[in-house]
Amino acid sequence: MNLTLRRISQSESTSGMLLLLVAVIAFISANSGLREVYHGLVHFPISLDIGIYSVSTTLHHIINDGLMVIFFYYVGLEIKKEIRIGQLSDARKSSFAIFAAIGGMIVPALIYSYFNSGTEAEHGWGIPMATDIAFAMGVLALLGKRIPTELKIFLLALAIVDDLGAVIVIALFYTKELLPLYLLISALPLAIIYFRNKKSRISFYPAVALGIVVWFCILKSGVHATIAGVILALFTPLNVTLADGSKHKPLEHWAHTLHPYINLMIMPVFAFFNAGVELGDTTLESILSNHISQGVIFGLLIGKPLGIFLVCYLATKLGIARPPQGVSWGQVLGVGMLAGIGFTMSLFVSGLSFDIPDIELYSKAGIMIASILSGILGFSFLLVMSKITLKQRPLHHN
Repeated sequence: MNLTLRRISQSESTSGMLLLLVAVIAFISANSGLREVYHGLVHFPISLDIGIYSVSTTLHHIINDGLMVIFFYYVGLEIKKEIRIGQLSDARKSSFAIFAAIGGMIVPALIYSYFNSGTEAEHGWGIPMATDIAFAMGVLALLGKRIPTELKIFLLALAIVDDLGAVIVIALFYTKELLPLYLLISALPLAIIYFRNKKSRISFYPAVALGIVVWFCILKSGVHATIAGVILALFTPLNVTLADGSKHKPLEHWAHTLHPYINLMIMPVFAFFNAGVELGDTTLESILSNHISQGVIFGLLIGKPLGIFLVCYLATKLGIARPPQGVSWGQVLGVGMLAGIGFTMSLFVSGLSFDIPDIELYSKAGIMIASILSGILGFSFLLVMSKITLKQRPLHHN
């Protein structure tokens, strides 16, 4: 990828705007004269015959179960990097973000369960737990120098812990049937990757081939296939000393290589194939009055900022967390609002939660509404806070 595209991909605001644009295009396509073309593309059948094996699927499933593995691999790399050498490597600095993420996951899940407990949609409690890093960071980037760098770092660390929580939830609670034999088989290519990486730099094609084997085994085991990406990321070492004595950094290399493709290709493609919510005869009033939509909207729009703010405040008062220097409580609340932008991960969990299109419609519509409102409210609130932040007493001072 050329230098210009790489620079564009590294712009947080550009990545967020691209996602929004693609989501709008998908939504318009699904609710206009293009709906037949759109759904024909999303559900385009694909068959593959290899000897006695035959696989029939759709382009939508290839995107969600295949292409998104690369996205989750990248997420896993970021999680490992932050835990080992980043903001989450220092317990004193990371505790505030960790408590924020915990509050931002538990409260939305409880709110969703309040609206949907005992219904056919109760399994979707994981939907409002997620935060879309690209969107949230993109909105925050629009504020430029009006906000302190510490606030950006706080949101990034919060979102990464949030992603880790989402990965754990998907692995533990969205696995339909577990076949341990395939998990056992996956240990062999993982062991080859691990020991090969410790001794030398593993070349691209063998790495991809072994990764595909791991993905296939995880897929057949019943655990969602995207978890294979996270597992492979955890097996990617930070540093390797090659035979000639030179140093290689596989984790940094792959994260840097994949970053533009994630922002400019994979996430937009996923958004296009998943944000096309066809409303049909469904009205805005029926969406807002539906218990599924209400659980998602209130979970993301209210549960996220409420959970983040309250748990952070309690942890600070108990002396078990130390807030970022120069960040006000108002800014923490504003970041909590931005964390309500669920989008990519929420849409993904929604797809895992429901098999019935009519139910999924209310879930996806709720995600779209909550994400848009969270972005607008978070941006507006932080813009106001930036004008009065100098008059506020900082949370942490020497």
